[in-house]
Amino acid sequence: MGAVVVVVGMVGMAGGAAASGTNGPSHGFALNHALKYPADFKHLDYANPDAPKGGLVIQEGAGTFDSLNPFIIKGNAAFQTAAIYDTLMKQVGDEDSAVYGLVAETIEVPADESWVEFKLRPEARFHDGQPITAEDVAWTFNTLREKGSPSYQYYYAAVEKVETPDDRTVRFILYPGENKEMPLILSELMVLPKHYYADRAFDQTTLDPPLGSGPYRISKVDPGRSLTLERVEDYWGRDLPVNRGFDNFQTIRYDFYRDRTISREAFKAGAIDIWRENSAKEWATAFDIPAVKSGDIVKKDFPNERVAPMQGFAFNLRKPLFQDIRVREALTYAWDFEWVNKTIMYGAYKRTDSYFDNHELGSTGLPSEAELEILDPYRGQIPDRVFTEEFVPPKTDGSGNNRDNLKKAAMLLKDAGWSIKNRVLTNNDTGEVFAFEILLRSPQLEPHSQALVRSLERLGIKATIRVVDDAQYRRLTETFDFDMMVTVFGQSVSPGNEQREYWGSASAAREGSRNLMGITDPAIDELVELLIAAPDRESLITRTRALDRVLLWNFFMIPMFHGEADRLAYWNRFGLPDIIPKRGVTSDTWWIDPEKDAALTRGKGN
Repeated sequence: MGAVVVVVGMVGMAGGAAASGTNGPSHGFALNHALKYPADFKHLDYANPDAPKGGLVIQEGAGTFDSLNPFIIKGNAAFQTAAIYDTLMKQVGDEDSAVYGLVAETIEVPADESWVEFKLRPEARFHDGQPITAEDVAWTFNTLREKGSPSYQYYYAAVEKVETPDDRTVRFILYPGENKEMPLILSELMVLPKHYYADRAFDQTTLDPPLGSGPYRISKVDPGRSLTLERVEDYWGRDLPVNRGFDNFQTIRYDFYRDRTISREAFKAGAIDIWRENSAKEWATAFDIPAVKSGDIVKKDFPNERVAPMQGFAFNLRKPLFQDIRVREALTYAWDFEWVNKTIMYGAYKRTDSYFDNHELGSTGLPSEAELEILDPYRGQIPDRVFTEEFVPPKTDGSGNNRDNLKKAAMLLKDAGWSIKNRVLTNNDTGEVFAFEILLRSPQLEPHSQALVRSLERLGIKATIRVVDDAQYRRLTETFDFDMMVTVFGQSVSPGNEQREYWGSASAAREGSRNLMGITDPAIDELVELLIAAPDRESLITRTRALDRVLLWNFFMIPMFHGEADRLAYWNRFGLPDIIPKRGVTSDTWWIDPEKDAALTRGKGN
């Protein structure tokens, strides 16, 4: 689902004055609150610092790969390579918008936010023993902007230049303006070795294991089939507070499967250790097996407090067919969520009605007075219903009889200049037949899409479904060569610069951007900039809700559904920390429990 380009190291966190880092060097940095962990903290609360190390764990690798370079748009890179690189600072899972020192032992931001400075740890090393220097950081940053994915240039646009006063100090000089998010963005820069690339082309795909500095190195590559990571025994950062209790497996092997049904069966047969299920139907029906009943496989829902992602059928506004808002709204009436949820998804999901659902950031009811202050200047430029109606997706009784909503859809299409001719919806002016294609990257969402196709047929619309492999999907979406697609927009609890990439006019025509719908709206551009410039948490929430309303009432997507828990099944050989962070469960704090592992009997030839 969803992501078109995985730009390693990018996260969406912004909107608010820094609560740390403005009064001299600090061990961490947070927005809108004081840091949870003091300078002398020993480990993160959700990690077990005494977790044993060792063992082989096999995980699923979805699709395939033909490159180990995730920093460029060429090729189909294995995202698992991120584990071999260290970042300047580390984001934590139990605190919103906060990072703590990793390669950098301190961060400093002046009160005017005109620069961000990191002091590197003297012990930081690449796997070949060479020290990580400020020159490596500066080279990494400049190279990503010049030769990396185009998204890097856009994402780091607020940085004027990088300075290196000495081997351990790197300072990013920022352009004037609102740059509250940049300390967090820059803190998650993965540091690459300049000396390694002295005789290698950075902007080309490769299957040679690159040099890193993180807790794992790539030990074996079977192109397109498997990728093996080996824990670095003399990893320089193993005893840092942010790392204690993490990265406990000795070996992690990712076996790649093109089909989720096959990989699910491989898990049940013991060929994969940990399984994350994203299908409610499969979660309800596919695990009624002896291994679950005996306890050899643990099947568990882990609640999370993340912002629910917006998943939906996205219209490509670059296509003339979808440029009329009445047409987009009409098609919204054609998808029967209640029937899909009952018959396909076992009632496991909630209808998504916000780009920031399941969180205080999402809009509800009518705009508040504070929101109206933001929205009023845009009357006449944004849909009128932003001011007068609460956005609620069309509802049905779940019976499969969607007649009332289809009548509303037909009226909207008629108003937009479409009518039935020879039982086919046809444009009154051009004679164009209403037909389009829905692009999917996996057969998993075919039943959900077929429900839309059947409703559209009753309106005289010919919609077809096209399922492609990962490589094709990436190529088609990067070049915006699709009519409609199912995609996902993930959000953080502190949205910021990434909103330009999602909805900004400047990204609409740039290949590889996340503005998949091709939105070019000056009002939305300004609302995004207001969000990024929010001076505190309260104003960030207000401005995010205002933007949310405008996005919803433009009907850029047909909202689908979301869950509020992570579904994991795993062979019962693991120890887990007592605390699950609010960002959700993560296996990088798990360990192999020797007693459970010895007691587990199954046919798995590890």
